[in-house]
Amino acid sequence: MTVTGPTTNRYLNGAYAPVSEEVTAFDLPVTGTIPTELDGRYLRNGPNPFGPVDDPDGYHWFTGDGMVHGVRLRDGRAEWYRNRWVRSTRVSEGLGEEPAPGERFGGFDGANTNAVGHAGRYYAIVEAGARPVELDDELNTICHSDFGGTLPHGYTAHPKRDPESGELHAMSYWWGRPNVIEYTVVGTDGRVRRCEDIAVPGSPMVHDMSLTAGHVVAYDLPVTFNMDAAAAGTRFPYMWDEDYGARIGVLAREAPVDAIRWFDVDPCYVFHPLNSYDDGDRVVLDVVRHPKMFATDLRGPNDGAPTLWRWIVDLTAGQVKEEQLDDLAVEFPRVDERVVGRRHRWALANQVPAGDDGQRADTEFEAGGIVRYDLDNGAREMRDVGRGRGAGEAVFIPRSDEAAEDDGWVMAFVSDAADATTDLVILDAADLTGDPVATVRLPQRVPLGFHGNWIPGGK
Repeated sequence: MTVTGPTTNRYLNGAYAPVSEEVTAFDLPVTGTIPTELDGRYLRNGPNPFGPVDDPDGYHWFTGDGMVHGVRLRDGRAEWYRNRWVRSTRVSEGLGEEPAPGERFGGFDGANTNAVGHAGRYYAIVEAGARPVELDDELNTICHSDFGGTLPHGYTAHPKRDPESGELHAMSYWWGRPNVIEYTVVGTDGRVRRCEDIAVPGSPMVHDMSLTAGHVVAYDLPVTFNMDAAAAGTRFPYMWDEDYGARIGVLAREAPVDAIRWFDVDPCYVFHPLNSYDDGDRVVLDVVRHPKMFATDLRGPNDGAPTLWRWIVDLTAGQVKEEQLDDLAVEFPRVDERVVGRRHRWALANQVPAGDDGQRADTEFEAGGIVRYDLDNGAREMRDVGRGRGAGEAVFIPRSDEAAEDDGWVMAFVSDAADATTDLVILDAADLTGDPVATVRLPQRVPLGFHGNWIPGGK
């Protein structure tokens, strides 16, 4: 992958450096034994600029073209690995292909942040105005989707699936629709059944949301659209706004949106809530809290170490109790998807190495190991993946639908800086520091990226 000149931008070098080819490989080499219960795909999406980057020094990590990496596991075998650029118009033109069908809402058509399965389909998704991009079983782009004509605008990078109903709840935003966060619910038929605007005082960046059995939670935090930056051609025009304030909105699940209740919290930014649940008249929110965001570093999330916090919203008293659960710098928190919106005990996250000043370490290989929390007793367990190696976002896969919350496997891409390789590592969730259950060697390196999921079944 080329740039127009040398750059010190970490997001174009080292572990973040993009790969330049789409690869297909079959019957991948495996060390150990892949459990036969694992029948599905592990998909991971992330930025991978296609072609030259015009302004390498100003490149923002969040703006690269999307690339989905996937491994198909079945019958104890790693059947294939594939990586495919998500076909934005720019990528299609660069590859000499016809543009993928489907409306490009608001001029945005890149989807570089997450990969999910819903209603028997696969989607690459992103926030800030772009549509979901539907993929086929082999990760090729089918179309830019509006969910069968039911999605009026863009979507989100982080829908929350209710484990009982199977519906997807989402909070979305777009700079061209200021003063609103759009709340949608997508049914199990893949169509939007509810779409309403929640009023906010500005144009906040809303990366994620929270869901409980009885409530949805919106985050209105002080990273907002900056018109001056946009007019100046800044690649990423969302910046820290010292005067905006920080609050969370709690809405009963089927209540009208004007019934939302807002609660102030100390200024901060949250990319990723871990999970949330109802506790009588309280709503408990476990989140990874950044002290600031895009205040001094406008190329990536580097304004202080992110740590795990708990916010307890007392709906009767109208107050929020804020407490730090751990001082370890972490990101990409995950729980067992079966307990989303319900009380959880176990949690996963990725360690984020930080310097002495609390900033993220400016090293060639920044990804750390995997962290497992027992939130019943506050204990944490660390999986050190080795010097010069780093794990991507880890996901939990239960052994069966009836298995306990800690009975199953943890799966993540682990990359090695020295030999530029990546493995799919499968761990026993109850023995995180033990020998891997299986290690699948991929045919090429996977750059550090964002999010993905284990999607069971499929062809």
